[in-house]
Amino acid sequence: MSDLPPLFQPLTLRGITTKNRIAVSPMCQYSAIDGHVTEWHRDHHTTLARGGAGIVFVEATAVEARGRITHGDVGLWNDDQIVGLAEIAAIVSGYGAVPGIQIGHAGRKASSQRPWEGNLALTETDKAERGDAPWQTVAPSALPYMDGWHTPAELSDGEITALVHAFAAAAGRALKAGFKVVEIHGAHGYLLHSFLSPLSNRRTDRWGGDLKGRMAFPLAVAEAMRAVWPDDLPLFFRTSSVDGDEGVWSIGDTVTLARELKALGVDVMDCSSSGVSGAVTAARVKRQQGFQVPWAAQVRREADMPTMAVGLILDPDYANAVIADGSADLVAMGRELLRNPFWPLQAAVTLGADPDYARWPDPYGWWLFRRARAGVEGRAPTK
Repeated sequence: MSDLPPLFQPLTLRGITTKNRIAVSPMCQYSAIDGHVTEWHRDHHTTLARGGAGIVFVEATAVEARGRITHGDVGLWNDDQIVGLAEIAAIVSGYGAVPGIQIGHAGRKASSQRPWEGNLALTETDKAERGDAPWQTVAPSALPYMDGWHTPAELSDGEITALVHAFAAAAGRALKAGFKVVEIHGAHGYLLHSFLSPLSNRRTDRWGGDLKGRMAFPLAVAEAMRAVWPDDLPLFFRTSSVDGDEGVWSIGDTVTLARELKALGVDVMDCSSSGVSGAVTAARVKRQQGFQVPWAAQVRREADMPTMAVGLILDPDYANAVIADGSADLVAMGRELLRNPFWPLQAAVTLGADPDYARWPDPYGWWLFRRARAGVEGRAPTK
């Protein structure tokens, strides 16, 4: 195993071992029906699992109907939704990848149009044209996400407690569906992140105020989910490592949060950024390959816990270096895998971890090896 490039060395987290350090990041498909996955989701995850990643995450999955971003979001708020997700978990496992799922609540960014339908707050026009009626959103404080968005209802103390239970119940359903990794979505301006940020959380009770109060809800969710998630399976937490103007949420705050989460049994911090006051993809962060990797490295170093780096990781040599230099324990990839779902398998060939195409499915690898042997591709075997 030591002869393998770091990107293709296994990683053990509690009782699971990944075949490499590449994860398919959760990517919303906005194609569910009443929270149920469809044939599109099965095809989508089959393709990604076949591509050779070590962990394949299902998209942000809502803990209640009002926690969906759009009408097309996947959910786990009732047992009927387990069946379709169980099929996906089995497909992913069948290709040798670890099936993972992200659990979340959209908060004040809920009741939205699908991106290709406008990506704005739903209106009565959406109801008339497509049957997509808007619904009442919720948040720590009655502050809209941006101008033109719905004003959310401020959650009561009892409602917050009920949501803690809803997150735990969704994790229990994910376990029944066969998932081996669950990730808490605490980033990108969604509900948990909106509690963390003073830009969106103006509460003065136990769920707001200083950093300790603003962390209380995400920490309660993590504790409740860890209580139902087996000791031999890992729990991830996605965070927006930095967010807001002038350091409103800083990397130092993220390190503090990571230490608290680690104490509660969270195993990996998934280090993204931004989203509380604008689109993640339009954040005021210079976007270049690996632009979020330094934050994963800092959390890993200062919180002394494994991290997953995500964000414009495109090149196999670069991805390998992220693992090799100790910046992160995993790299998560999203849109690059939509463009090329076989990136992990191709990276194994490029980095010399698979000169014979043995990692590829036999119906593909047999042909590709022989083409390479004929000298059509670089780094071709000569035997």
